Parts: sequence; structure tokens; C-alpha cells
Amino acid sequence: MVAIKKVLQDKRFKNRELQIMRRLEHCNIVKLKYFFYSSGDKKDEVYLNLVLEYIPETVYKVARHYSKSKQTIPISFIKLYMYQLFRSLAYIHFLGICHRDIKPQNLLLDPETGVLKLCDFGSAKHLVKGEPNVSYICSRYYRAPELIFGAIDYTTKIDVWSAGCVLAELLLGQPIFPGDSGVDQLVEIIKVLGTPTREQIREMNPNYTEFKFPQIKSHPWQKVFRARTPPEAIDLVSRLLEYTPSSRISPLQACAHTFFDELRETNTRLPNGRELPPLFNFTEQELSIQPSLNSALLPRHAQEGSGASASGE
Repeated sequence: MVAIKKVLQDKRFKNRELQIMRRLEHCNIVKLKYFFYSSGDKKDEVYLNLVLEYIPETVYKVARHYSKSKQTIPISFIKLYMYQLFRSLAYIHFLGICHRDIKPQNLLLDPETGVLKLCDFGSAKHLVKGEPNVSYICSRYYRAPELIFGAIDYTTKIDVWSAGCVLAELLLGQPIFPGDSGVDQLVEIIKVLGTPTREQIREMNPNYTEFKFPQIKSHPWQKVFRARTPPEAIDLVSRLLEYTPSSRISPLQACAHTFFDELRETNTRLPNGRELPPLFNFTEQELSIQPSLNSALLPRHAQEGSGASASGE
């Protein structure tokens, strides 16, 4: 079984999503099997059809299933899903590609195996320093503050913010920064992070430094989440949801965070008793991103096996 994504093709331009998908080869990114063109109903209409591997569920559907029954996703699942998301981000960011629409709906899940795959590269772009980008991308609730401020010189750290919002949402059972408009979302962010300093505003978008914001103190992260939330989870959220983009940790640093230590233990299994999906089959390329993290990323049992420098995916 496959999934087919059909998009109207503008003949004047190459399709950016296709160009990007053809470059990607990773166990946590949905696989493009092939593509073909078809004609539409109207004259001269051409559609691009992307034939993708079929994966039945999404993190959005799974999270909604739990929230409907007044439960939150078990913490072991949150670890498993978020780790794989960060691994996919480390890979695309290394290639200079920013996804620009990280949200639970774009995280595909195979409930049997526990494998997560990032999908929908329709907003993705290869970011080039000095080249402007549009700020009206990314779905509401997951938009980094620099996008709300209208920045056009943002970095791949916008994906890191979005991933932090996804993690917080899975822990809370609802979006952390809801709001129908940019102003509403900014108010929600300020309620938690406090008013950004002039320096932080300058880092997000220098055009706004003279803007007057209500002075609000930050709310302690511990009080944002329920009492049972593991402190490591809260610590990770706090390192992802920083106003200053360069202060947010990298996706690979997130993978190495203590919140994911349980996944690196020898005996950890899925709740259904099955083995964990491949989490440590890092390629040489992945291990070259931040080599100082490799000892933290590779558990001893993976180092002893062939995984230490596994070049196969």
C-alpha cells in the first residue's frame, strides 16, 4: 500500500517539495518511492503525484485518542516519538533544510513498531544565510516567536521551537501556546516565558526593539506542567522554548538529553512487548554532525554491536 500526494504543478517553477524529497534518505523521514505527472480537468493543468510509503497513524490522532479519554500519552511513548523527531530534524538541518511546518499532524506513526516518520515537506526550504524567507509559514500554535515578529532571516531553529511545542503539548494534553492570531499566541508565550528583553527581541527581529510590551514575569516551568511530569522532560522543554533562536539546543543535543536515557537502556521495550525500533543506527554522516555528542548518543550495547559506525540505514 502507498500514499499519493497530488499537487498542482506550476510549469514555470521546479517543485521544491520534489527536489527536497529526492535528497532525503533517513529511517525517520517518509520515503518517496517515485513520482509521476498527470493532467488535470482544465486545459494545460498538470499535477505532480508523489508516491510515498503508507504509514497508518499520526501523533495528532494518537494524542487526540488519549485526550478524548481524559488521559495523557504514556511518557515512554512521548520519549520514543520525540527522540525520532529530533533525529529526523538533525538530519535535515545538517543538509541545510528547514521543514517549517513541524506539528503533530505531520508526524506519521506505525503503532505496531513504534516508528515515527516526518512527512509533508510542502513548506520545506533549503535556507541560505543572507537570503530572505517568508515569515508567514508554520501552523499556528507551533510558530516560533521570530516568525510571529515577522523575521525573514530566521534559521532552522524555528523547527526546534515547533518541536518544543509538540513535546509540551504531549506532556500537557493540549497545545501550550494556543491563539488564533499572532498577537494571541505572543500573549500566551509571554505568559510562560515572561516579556522578552530588548536583547531577545533584537535576536528575533531587530525592527521591533522599540515595541512596548506589558512587563510580565516568567512563569516557573514546573508550574506549567502537572506535578507528575518528569523533571528531565521539563528541563528539555525549557531548553527548546527559548526566545533567542541561537540559545535553543540543537536537535542532536536534544537526542542526547537525559530525558531519552531510558531508550538507551538495554532492556527497554515497547509497551506491547516488542523491541524498540532502530534508534541508534546512525550513519557516518549523522555521527559527523556534532562528534562530541557521539558517546552520549550511542549506548554501550550499540557501540559493541555494528551500530557504532553503522553506515546502513
